[in-house]
Amino acid sequence: MIKKGFSRVLIYSFMLFLVCGFASQTLHAASLSITNSGGWFETAYIEWSPVSNAEGYNVYVKHANAPDSQYEQIDNELIRRYASFWRADAVGLAAGDYVMKVDAILSNGQKVSASSGVISVTEHDRSGFAFADNSKYGTGSGAYNEDGTMKDGAQVIYVTSETAKTVSHDVIVNSSGDVQTGVGISEILSLRQKGYDTTPLAIRFIGQVTSGDMSGQVNGNGYLEVKGKSSYSEMNITLEGIGEDAYAYGWGILVRNGGNVEVRNLGMALFPDDGISLDTGNANIWLHHNDLFYGTAGSDSDQAKGDGSTDLKKGSTHITISHNHYWDSGKASLVGLSESSEFFVTFHHNWFDHSDSRHPRIRVASVHVYNNFFDGISKYGIGTTTGSSAFVESNYFRNAKNPMMSSLQGTDALGDGTFSGEDGGMIKAYNNIVVDAASLIYANSNEGTASANAKSFDAYLASSRNETVPSSYKTLVGGTTYNNFDTRIDLGVNGSSIDNVSDVEQIVTAEAGRLNNGDFTWEFNDSVDDKSYKLNSELMAKIKGYKTSLISVGGNSTEMPTDPSPTDPTPTDPTDPTDPTPPTDPTDPSEAYSHNFTTNGKVSNYFAIEGNLSSSKGTVEYNGLTLNQCLKIESSTRIEFATTEESTLTLVFNTEDGAEIKVNGTSYPIVNGIVTVSLNSGTHVITKDDVANLFYMAVE
Repeated sequence: MIKKGFSRVLIYSFMLFLVCGFASQTLHAASLSITNSGGWFETAYIEWSPVSNAEGYNVYVKHANAPDSQYEQIDNELIRRYASFWRADAVGLAAGDYVMKVDAILSNGQKVSASSGVISVTEHDRSGFAFADNSKYGTGSGAYNEDGTMKDGAQVIYVTSETAKTVSHDVIVNSSGDVQTGVGISEILSLRQKGYDTTPLAIRFIGQVTSGDMSGQVNGNGYLEVKGKSSYSEMNITLEGIGEDAYAYGWGILVRNGGNVEVRNLGMALFPDDGISLDTGNANIWLHHNDLFYGTAGSDSDQAKGDGSTDLKKGSTHITISHNHYWDSGKASLVGLSESSEFFVTFHHNWFDHSDSRHPRIRVASVHVYNNFFDGISKYGIGTTTGSSAFVESNYFRNAKNPMMSSLQGTDALGDGTFSGEDGGMIKAYNNIVVDAASLIYANSNEGTASANAKSFDAYLASSRNETVPSSYKTLVGGTTYNNFDTRIDLGVNGSSIDNVSDVEQIVTAEAGRLNNGDFTWEFNDSVDDKSYKLNSELMAKIKGYKTSLISVGGNSTEMPTDPSPTDPTPTDPTDPTDPTPPTDPTDPSEAYSHNFTTNGKVSNYFAIEGNLSSSKGTVEYNGLTLNQCLKIESSTRIEFATTEESTLTLVFNTEDGAEIKVNGTSYPIVNGIVTVSLNSGTHVITKDDVANLFYMAVE
């Protein structure tokens, strides 16, 4: 549909609201408790316990020293519900100190509020060739300014498992400024490919977005296509995950003909070939703070873990790949395929965590590799071929078998050859820490594992950062000299900004990957995994078995208060006759979180309920209630909730005596259809022990 006469683009953000049930309730006075808050790179976040009679939440952020009138409300989609808590992330913040505030909108029309302490936010490290002065756009920040705030007029799209196919957005599609509405993330990006709309656009992914969710949104090879009209087209796009648990799960990202594109804070898992592919005609691309897990197995024997995690080729230049966490990748990163002229790439602060090879594997390009942590590398670290040059400085190589290699010479010449018989490339090494390497041969130094060899070497060892490599050192095959690019052009980083090599392990392991290292955990066994390049079947099983703990997206508030100033959280006086909230009778049996499956199904704002309902399991009479619908207790059943004090859990079944139910992993017998369990404060989980039918539950 073409719309005439629009002078500006309208933004359509899909608003996903939660459904709150009335069965889970409490009659004691509402309160709001902040349980966690923190800052990251240009992001602040806050978590809180659910308020029993809240109909929704609004969240605000302000500078710590600003008056309360300066609170700004964050987007509804940035508020999410989990089993035992709520969370909101404020993104696009410049470095500084902030305070976040949560308003709970109560069923009686009132609200209660709580604020965080001071949250410190730091700036992203915008360095490397994507930010070099001599690059086409001078930045890879996509929709954001260099201080981390959104560019003027920037637009936002939210993509969840529910909205990937239905999110709508208006795009300028011709030189007259006409606008067409794209429906689904693929159509939106396809309309942008026409090249008439370069409005800064942030595409924000929330939660686990699977290949099924993206059906019809990815191409035949399983990639979401981010394409410009022609080589190096200005796009000003950021693709970013929100929080600690955003995943592109079962699909990859293809960027082609793009200029100024950023991909950040995403978990890439089970992708079809490459995780993120920069294929043909890209400039000023920044890939950072992503978790790269296993892809799907390819047809070749060396593709059991997938193919490339982050590959770039065919004229993609001025690329920065930084602060990513590569989890046992088989082939971390290919740089170059069929290029004939020099192009420029930076790798910095990446965590190559027990990955095997290609960190990176370079053809033709000039590549700056600094401050990376090579952590148990089973094959090789950096490989240069086809006349390429790599400046490798201040990296930490821990038990990397062959830290640096050049095709058909040095270490590579000791074996059968690693790089398909291609001509060699040159490496200038400076100020690296190398621990327990199997082979490292320098051209001009005996500091490697063997004596210096001026003809057949892995790298030239520089004594200073600005040293030029003499032209007398050449590749054994091809006769290429080091091009000394690092002393003649802008690298996008100054020497003073390079971290001390002794700090690299600590910095990288703390900062690489998604916010707070993401929600996925795994401990490698160095004694095995340092040397093994086989697929880790247990790790793959955990990746395949991953399931999001996100329940829903959106604050669910039907009221958007115009006054964001804090509400006095002081408890009301139960003896004050002007207090509209009546005092609570501590003996009132309704002072409990209760859930009636007959009247409310699985909808609850207190219990997180997973499983199947049935209305054919008979009828139960309990406390004057007639209950004729139940939750079937099966292997897939799971109920999670949290308590803030000692409580009693009551479960009502129609099951005969002798069956048992698990609460927090402990089995409890069902006696006369009832189970009663004493609980401490904390998070609790109900799961199957025996098959049973649960009709009602309460926490008092």
